[in-house]
Amino acid sequence: MEWVCYLTPGVLFVRRPQIFCVISITKKIGRTPKSYWHSSSTFSDSTNCPKAKVLHAKLIKNGCVGIQGNHLLNLYVKSQYLEESRKMFEEIPQTDVFSWTVLISGSARIGLSSDVLGLFTKMQNQGVCPNRFTLSVVLKSCSSNVNDSRIGKGIHGWILRHGVDLDAVLNNSILDYYVKCRCFDNAEKLFGLMAEKDTVSWNIMMNSYLQIGNMQKSVDLFRQLPRKDTASWNTIIDGLMRNGCESIAMELLYEMVAAGPAFNRLTFSISLVLASSLSVLGLGKQIHTQVLKVGVLHDGFVRNSLVDMYCKCGEMEKALVIFEHLPVETVTWNLEESCDDAVVESISWSSMVSGYVLNGRFEDAWKTFRSMVCSQVEVDKFTLTSIFSLCASAGVLEFGRQVHSYIQKIGHGLDVFLGSSIIDMYVKCGSLNDAWLIFDQAKDRNVVLWTSMISGCALHGQGRDAVRLFELMLNEGITPNEVSFVGILNACSHAGLLEEGCKYFRMMRESYGISPKAEHFTCMVDLYGRAGRLNEIKEFIHKNSISNLSSVWRSFLSSCRLHKNIEMGIWVCKKLLGLEPFDTGPYILLSSICATEHRWEEAAKIRSLMHQRGVKKNPGQSWIPLKNQVHSFVMGDRSHPQETQIYSYLDELIGRLKEIGYSTDVTPVVQDVEPEQRQVLLGFHSEKIAIVYGIISTASGTPIRVMKNLRVCIDCHNFIKYTSQLLGREIIVRDIHRFHHFKHGRCSCGDYW
Repeated sequence: MEWVCYLTPGVLFVRRPQIFCVISITKKIGRTPKSYWHSSSTFSDSTNCPKAKVLHAKLIKNGCVGIQGNHLLNLYVKSQYLEESRKMFEEIPQTDVFSWTVLISGSARIGLSSDVLGLFTKMQNQGVCPNRFTLSVVLKSCSSNVNDSRIGKGIHGWILRHGVDLDAVLNNSILDYYVKCRCFDNAEKLFGLMAEKDTVSWNIMMNSYLQIGNMQKSVDLFRQLPRKDTASWNTIIDGLMRNGCESIAMELLYEMVAAGPAFNRLTFSISLVLASSLSVLGLGKQIHTQVLKVGVLHDGFVRNSLVDMYCKCGEMEKALVIFEHLPVETVTWNLEESCDDAVVESISWSSMVSGYVLNGRFEDAWKTFRSMVCSQVEVDKFTLTSIFSLCASAGVLEFGRQVHSYIQKIGHGLDVFLGSSIIDMYVKCGSLNDAWLIFDQAKDRNVVLWTSMISGCALHGQGRDAVRLFELMLNEGITPNEVSFVGILNACSHAGLLEEGCKYFRMMRESYGISPKAEHFTCMVDLYGRAGRLNEIKEFIHKNSISNLSSVWRSFLSSCRLHKNIEMGIWVCKKLLGLEPFDTGPYILLSSICATEHRWEEAAKIRSLMHQRGVKKNPGQSWIPLKNQVHSFVMGDRSHPQETQIYSYLDELIGRLKEIGYSTDVTPVVQDVEPEQRQVLLGFHSEKIAIVYGIISTASGTPIRVMKNLRVCIDCHNFIKYTSQLLGREIIVRDIHRFHHFKHGRCSCGDYW
């Protein structure tokens, strides 16, 4: 392979005047080396600088600056006093490669990449040849500008042209540069050509495959690794976990224990995150025991990982013990990376707040959040975004509002990302009006903010508003991304806007060059299905070669149910079961289709097949947040303390609803039983119980917000419509697919869901 080809115009590092030098690149960056000297001194916080100044004065007095110049220069650089470093450098009578390398590493340490490149060029212009350490420092600095790989490739070319001896350290620097700049083909070629590979080389290459999502190659490479150190195990386990392969990561963790390399702080932290992501409390406790044995319990990162693990496994009391009684110890991970006490403390508090929200203890969450503020712990945007995200998932509007009020009270600025998370919280908690207020008040709107509002309108069935917003965004010159198109296609699907949806699908491909993903294809299938174009769905799937996407077939099957096309439903179900034989959805939908047409034998066969394969249906569950508490119900639930009042009022309400036209729709019942028994089965669906509890527990005129883990059935949908008409109450229901706003006997979905 001819690496000389990397010597692209404007990126050469030799001293001949006729050749372009790196200064042309630094000019494009927009800052010259000198522009950093003064400002960089503000980073100084080391005690080395006073010592360096005392030594400097003595050397000047004794006339020994030239002898001890490099040592003094090193002291200034380590203290990050770059202005003094520059002056010291100029005082050294004969600067050598060590002097230049120390000065370059000082700029690299605080991320001044243009300074590094400028000094590197100046060094060569003055006839000083860089050594391998100099080149490693420069390459590491270049990797900070991942959008332009020309500079690093140019340095690699210079190394090869000048015959620099490539040891493992320098090769690893080049390899790491290519990985960080996402030049994976170059990294793969270099790795194959390396005569000497150490464990660092293998770890870098493993990480490159993990970055591009090639789990198989990363695991294969790990298996080939001659000597696996702790860093190797950490890299592969953490990478697999981050790519959603928790089960494989768990197997490797057990292999690591059997193989015997000692756990370090990072291993403990990764292992605890793995235990929390899988909610395996037993494993978490075992790791906790080992943490106590090894004596790293006071480490800030390990401590936070323990708190997070217990929170996510529902053990809030154990999390609280660790949080309250263990001091944070500042630890050093390596020479350049240290754990900051303030950051660790902020993460600890955030974990506790998030844990309480996750476990439905919203009063404790609010108290902990207030204590965090009173303790003057920094509540940064990452913490707030995390809290709003959890509120959105749990549908806890009041707690989200309290935190939002706090932000407004302290005058915390809303950037587009925090603003988007607040919009998302209000949207998913059923308060679209509040989301609109945040959107209208936003001064800077990027694609993230626009997309959040478009997706919010889609979720609430406001298709026309979503289309209007999308067009406004385009008129503002904002380029939509793939998430924006998922939002607008969802909006068109929920509102039945077939023509508009097809237009945006074409626009995504033809105008913006975005390749459709599973979400986009599923939206289009749903759009065709709601319009009754079932044959066109078959053509669409064949034309786009997407028969491997289970989400597409699932949407297709829902459309067959909607239009009561049993024969096609059976055909689609077979396709879907071929992809996901243990998914409950196909069985439930197909048995529902058969039951609707009174084909009881076929419905029974489907349920029997489901039982034989050990497939279990998730029970319907609804919950309603009231006064910082979440009340959860399942069908026929009798566990609530107020169950007598709930069922008494429910019976009375159904009687009153029948007087104004409501009648029980028994089609959702898939068993062949008498009509009266079907009415009993439907009468106690979880959403009805939750709504009734909301009615008897809140003042008249207060909106009722209920969430359900499944799709709302036809009978419950009718029940809620008539209830909103009879009582004059607004009822907002979030099911697995969308929001339904019931008001004055009508639903925002237009009975199209």
